[in-house]
Amino acid sequence: MIGAHTDSPTLRMKPVSKKQGEGFIQVGVETYGGGLWHTWFDRDLSIAGRVMVKTEKEDFVQKLVKIARPILRIPTLAIHLDRQETFTFNKETQLFPIAGLVAAELNRTGEAPKATAQDSSDASKTPSDESFAPIKVPRERHHPYIIELIANEANVPSSSIVDFELILYDTQPACIGGLNDEFIFSARLDNLGMSYCSVTSLINSLSSPSALDDERCIRLVSLFDHEEIGSTTAQGADSNLLPSIIRRLSVIGPGSDQTDTAYEQTLATSFLVSADMAHSVNPNYAAKYENDHKPEMNKGTVIKINANARYATNSAGIALIQEVARRTEVPLQLFVVRNDSSCGSTIGPMLAASLGTRTLDLGNPQLSMHSIRETGGVYDVGFAVRLFESFFEHFGELEGKIFVD
Repeated sequence: MIGAHTDSPTLRMKPVSKKQGEGFIQVGVETYGGGLWHTWFDRDLSIAGRVMVKTEKEDFVQKLVKIARPILRIPTLAIHLDRQETFTFNKETQLFPIAGLVAAELNRTGEAPKATAQDSSDASKTPSDESFAPIKVPRERHHPYIIELIANEANVPSSSIVDFELILYDTQPACIGGLNDEFIFSARLDNLGMSYCSVTSLINSLSSPSALDDERCIRLVSLFDHEEIGSTTAQGADSNLLPSIIRRLSVIGPGSDQTDTAYEQTLATSFLVSADMAHSVNPNYAAKYENDHKPEMNKGTVIKINANARYATNSAGIALIQEVARRTEVPLQLFVVRNDSSCGSTIGPMLAASLGTRTLDLGNPQLSMHSIRETGGVYDVGFAVRLFESFFEHFGELEGKIFVD
């Protein structure tokens, strides 16, 4: 099995996002995860996510939307007005994006200025608002033009939008960079990078028509949400999602052990690779890294180790993954944090604890983790795909060759 997460730190529109100040239209946002929020200032931002829509049959269905053009920006304060040694700000009062000018919106709609925000809300009501609504309709809680943009993107009437979960994103696309095209400059490498490598390797491992002829194992990739906020949700790694799937898989199929302990036996013979991006050494902050454990970009996937079990790696797991890497000739690196530094964690330890399955933590090295714009290595993507593909192809054979009392 390979487990990874798909979420990244971001800003999410508040349930009531309609704000304005000093003639600007603003949008209320909430922080998700532990982002480097200063990197979100002065970026060309837009919104994307899930919208719940009421159909003509009065069913409620979801629509996925992405507004491709930049509509939001979080402006910094000019240095002439506040000469800070370090950039500090209040996340509740100084992280609200601007979306436009009140005067421009009034000109667009042909409305006269309103005396208060309440007056503006009253003016935006539609005929459907005449019926009882337990909470205010979206056009009252959010700027009407934003609702219109969402409705256009979802190809539905704006009055049919019931609610949504929309996050902000940087509209600048990912690109290849560096003097020799050796870098990937992109948002959300943590952890879409390892999610991509996991799924691609699973597909590649099945490219041959005879790939599963002698296979006695199930090849599985599990991508979770909400890792950045603790994983304790129905979609998170701390849920019963993966245990439930494994329990069902353990008692189906030809040759499966249909005993009362089939699930437990499956867990005992399984292996989980927890794939989450790792830290590359940063040349400007080299002293922050342990001297003998400084992962380098484009030098291979990084095995993460921590004596306090912040990572689930142990020596038996290293023996397995090292043999997997040897068979496909890809390099590996080792990483531990300094004793005087805090250590992050992954879904690895919590899944190892809940399943009792052998687990190893690894990931490709990157810079600027949790920034709005991160940096990874081009060649490390290929290394990880080949490593995972070899893992899927050879685990069934290698599993019986590693003995631990």
